[in-house]
Amino acid sequence: MHFCLITGNLNHNPSFMNKRYEQVVGSKYHIYNSLFLNLPFRNISHTGTLLPLLQDYCEKGFDSGKSADLIIPEFFSSFAPEATQQEQFDLLFKFIQYVERQVALFDSVEDASFEQINDLTGKGTITSLLLRAQFEGKEEELKKKLETFGLRVVLTAHPTQFYPGFVLGILNDLEQAIRANNIPQIDLLLQQLGKTAFINKIKPTPYDEAISLCWYLENIFYHAIPQIISLLTETLQIEVKNWRNNRLIMIGFWPGGDRDGNPHVTSSTTLKVAHRLKETVMKNYHRDVRLLRRRLTFQGVDSLIIEIERKIYNMAYARKEGYAHPDEILQDLFQVRDLLISEHDGLFIQLLDTFILKVRLFGFHFASLDIRQDSRKHDAAWKVLINQLHEQKKFISFSDYEKLSDEEKIAKLLGLTVNLVFVTINDEFTEEVVKTIQAIEEVQKQNGEPACHRYVISNCQSALHVMEVYTLCKLLIGKDGLLPLDIVPLFETIDDLANAPGIMKTLYEIKEYREHLKRRGNQQTIMLGFSDGTKDGGYLRANWSIFRAKENLTAISSEYGIAPIFFDGRGGPPARGGGNTHDFYASLGKSIASEQVQITIQGQTISSNFGKVNSCRFNLEQLLSAGLEGAVFEGKENHLSEDDKKLLDELAEEGYQSYLGLKHHPKFVPYLEKITPLSFFGDTNIGSRPVKRSSSEGLKFEDLRAIPFVGSWAMMKQNIPGFYGVGSSLLSMQEKGKEKDIKDLYKNSLFFRTLLGNSMMSLTKSYYPATAYLAEDKEFGDFWKMMYKEFELSTKMVLEASSATELMEANPNIKSSVRLRERIVLPLIAIQQYSLIHLRESGLDKTTEDAYRKLVIRCMFGIINAARNSA
Repeated sequence: MHFCLITGNLNHNPSFMNKRYEQVVGSKYHIYNSLFLNLPFRNISHTGTLLPLLQDYCEKGFDSGKSADLIIPEFFSSFAPEATQQEQFDLLFKFIQYVERQVALFDSVEDASFEQINDLTGKGTITSLLLRAQFEGKEEELKKKLETFGLRVVLTAHPTQFYPGFVLGILNDLEQAIRANNIPQIDLLLQQLGKTAFINKIKPTPYDEAISLCWYLENIFYHAIPQIISLLTETLQIEVKNWRNNRLIMIGFWPGGDRDGNPHVTSSTTLKVAHRLKETVMKNYHRDVRLLRRRLTFQGVDSLIIEIERKIYNMAYARKEGYAHPDEILQDLFQVRDLLISEHDGLFIQLLDTFILKVRLFGFHFASLDIRQDSRKHDAAWKVLINQLHEQKKFISFSDYEKLSDEEKIAKLLGLTVNLVFVTINDEFTEEVVKTIQAIEEVQKQNGEPACHRYVISNCQSALHVMEVYTLCKLLIGKDGLLPLDIVPLFETIDDLANAPGIMKTLYEIKEYREHLKRRGNQQTIMLGFSDGTKDGGYLRANWSIFRAKENLTAISSEYGIAPIFFDGRGGPPARGGGNTHDFYASLGKSIASEQVQITIQGQTISSNFGKVNSCRFNLEQLLSAGLEGAVFEGKENHLSEDDKKLLDELAEEGYQSYLGLKHHPKFVPYLEKITPLSFFGDTNIGSRPVKRSSSEGLKFEDLRAIPFVGSWAMMKQNIPGFYGVGSSLLSMQEKGKEKDIKDLYKNSLFFRTLLGNSMMSLTKSYYPATAYLAEDKEFGDFWKMMYKEFELSTKMVLEASSATELMEANPNIKSSVRLRERIVLPLIAIQQYSLIHLRESGLDKTTEDAYRKLVIRCMFGIINAARNSA
């Protein structure tokens, strides 16, 4: 089988590389990579010398159609012919460790070159937005929009980050050393990396995950967000005292709150995490106020600053009383500000204003904890509660309740006036559900309402699911008919997305719920899940279904005077809603409500896109400007005509049918279970959450979580969820004589360009030669050929639709990064495939089987880390 088309992804040929990227990243990486050979570790020179030879063997071997099961033995035959099996295993492990550190080095080099390979004042930045507003005379419209617009990035606990916290710390220092070209320091840090373990020996707890993400809050977001808002206020000449939108950029937080499928997250975890968030922000405030104290040494001001510092210190370190509310800090700070202006010529006022801005933005909460739970868990809890209430003659029996329609059930639940605090609950899980809701009240009491004001319902399939949570919360923490909580339905599957408008209409018709929304500002947050949508319906259908759902939800909400706030559950790769998010949000047009942009940021994407102040600021600006541009400026390419939408309807349906043909193939789940590394995810110790929703034996498609599902395809270098069905759908349109329509759509629609562009990334990261041996497999040969055929077709068709000559030619820096990264980890891909092949053999002794299993798991770390957004 010939692979000339796809092996080009790995060719390290400068003619294929973006010259600027190669100069500032590629060349530096190769220079610093040579330092590894000089590290004072046993056999490091031997390992470093043999690794490029293995890489060459892999490239040539895969290109000629060989399997990893032939490549690895041939390599040993040529370069270590006398090695025993154990010595071969040892050398393979050394290769893995070496490549892991090469990947870490490459990350640091790329991060250190961020400003050189990204235009920090170009498209999508706030600087560019402000210049455009000035040029087009839209400054007043922009000011007005800034009063109401909001960006909320939600950091999740989902396990796609394979670097432990202490490794991230080394990488941060390494990046700084590379920026300074400090060779001795780089050498020392590489030695430290060589001695530092890259894996967790035990699974982290939910609290451990929260502490890990607190590092980003404390060191990155705390600085990046005020910088953005300061730029806006200074350029638009808005005084800090007149700045009113303290929710322009908010940070959401799921570790400690997301209990969907994670039994380790409890109410005590939530309280513990909330306390840590408050403690962290107060420590940041204390560092800032100490700096203010060194600068504001003037008469009358100095004593005020000393008192402010004392109170903040008490809250941060001494656990004593200080301020009861952030407004009290602000009151004292504004008193200082008035004195500075009236008596001290406003000296250092910018320093003070920045601190005032931080207190306004972060309050006592720092980040806002979301509570999330599956609707089926609420069903189970209500069954227990209804049985308990029936025993006390306060409610009908559960059997009678079950006979009612959903409308009648909702009416019955809303009629309850019982105080659930005094109801005896003889079920551990239901008691925990109650404690979780009570924890929301406690967190709000300690950290303020912004600290925890949303309850997300996964697998929401009816209005009843929303009203179950609303009623439960109202009975437990409601006061005088007021519930300081937003109930957020999450629609994930293709059917759920189609049913979402009808569900919301039913909710809006419920008088009590409608009154609740009125008290919450006539806004309804609705979460839409890209990850599970793609798993359920394929790439095209999921993305287009979400677009259509947003249009329909916007229309139905506007009928009732409700402003829908869309919260997108996205992962890192295009298969989970990742990729170019700026263009996605900029392309939505006027038919979709855009008062806010809300998005989950997960695992690798947190560290790769938001891991440094400059990259964090750049990516926040991209999201912020995308939402603001659509509201302030007119753009033809943001508008889809009805004919365009009909064409996309057809494309999505063709793609859906193609994906269903794969998904319903009898070998689909067996392939995932027997061929891919899916079953190994639970052994990686990267997250506290189980890899399956259900604890039942055997693998069921509906129980698969999106992260191991997408991650498994990524490690196989097949990336099915990111492209499957795209080629078939485009070919179908061509056969119907609509090729010109498709090309026109690509030319005129930013949404469609983004859709295909993100799929191109999935195709670029695919490498089917690594698994070409499966074409001859008795059980899975036909299934593999089916996937490969769609890969070839998708590559061909997206190039034709875009009139491009190669994939991702419009994103040369990203393409160059992908190629370098994929080449670095090629030996790991080969080692993992080699091990997976042997694990399918019968008769392995336990020692040998354990060695192969460890090789598979260790390769996962390097492959996933190198891709940066593969899960």
